[in-house]
Amino acid sequence: MDVIEATREYEAWMTTLIPLVGEDLDLKHKRMAEAAFPFLRATFYRWVQLWRETCTDVARGPEVLAVGDLHIENFGTWRDAEGRLCWGINDFDEACRMPYAIDLVRLAASAVIARKEQNFEIAANDACEALLEGYIEGIDAGGKAFVLEESHHALREMALGAERDPVRFWSKMNGWPDCHTAPSPVLALLKAHLPSPDLPFRVVHRVAGLGSLGRQRYVALAMWHGGMVAREAKALLPSAWEWACGKPETGIHYDTILKRTERSPDPHAAVVKNWLVRRLAPHCSRIEIADFPAVRDNRRLLHAMGREIANTHVGTPETIPAIKLDLKKHKSGWLHDATQAMVDVTMRDWKIWRAR
Repeated sequence: MDVIEATREYEAWMTTLIPLVGEDLDLKHKRMAEAAFPFLRATFYRWVQLWRETCTDVARGPEVLAVGDLHIENFGTWRDAEGRLCWGINDFDEACRMPYAIDLVRLAASAVIARKEQNFEIAANDACEALLEGYIEGIDAGGKAFVLEESHHALREMALGAERDPVRFWSKMNGWPDCHTAPSPVLALLKAHLPSPDLPFRVVHRVAGLGSLGRQRYVALAMWHGGMVAREAKALLPSAWEWACGKPETGIHYDTILKRTERSPDPHAAVVKNWLVRRLAPHCSRIEIADFPAVRDNRRLLHAMGREIANTHVGTPETIPAIKLDLKKHKSGWLHDATQAMVDVTMRDWKIWRAR
């Protein structure tokens, strides 16, 4: 099966579970052809197939409730119940029980590909070293949440950078046209999660992300006490891991991994049936590479991302001793070798997709 057939079969599977937005799916296909980094982001379903064929050794490692669809743009910020700014993994759409190394290899591969395409300057060896160092430190420490108040100066600077200016953020949100096709249960869900139940709001169809592009995604926009507020409802699916492995669907694990991850939670994020509802705001959103400060320490950033992977994996505590043993048995450079192998097959697939 090549990437074209895999994409066709995966999208056919998706349509058996949820309605898809045809125009958004067409846009996803177009963006997949533009460059290898968006192709990587959009094709976790294909990554799983390649991973099981290419990384046979590390793919047999201990399993945790893992993120799966990790890449360097799947990190962001939110405000916790105390109003503190927190940083960490932004979405868990593909969460499932998987070998722990899949999160490390996929994140490292995204950094290598971004270096070639998006000026994310760091050598592959350095990227893998930083990730693994951060991960091992986090596992040994039992996890520690990233709260950007008195600590984590570099991350705080990134989170509060000019590129995430509120005027720019709300201008973009208000630029979306009104949507009149949102299902009534979704409208009720959005209304219930706004700060006031009687607040007038308008609904837009948001086009965002890449892995989830094609799913229904609605945002309620309202004025509240002199400023804008927004709540998003995004359709969820079982993980593509289960589709690619031919396993029976075990349901959606988003809520479970949110509760297990070592973090100060976002009080406005909730899973209701097969919908994720969350607050959107200038500093409550994903951070794209274009939003990163021009001057930054990418090694330190990847180290923090490795620790954040550990924050997620410690949510499966019974597997941590086996992970520590597995890490010790690997030869030096194993993460770099697995990463390079996955970069190679991903680039091959992208060229096939681009030429279709």
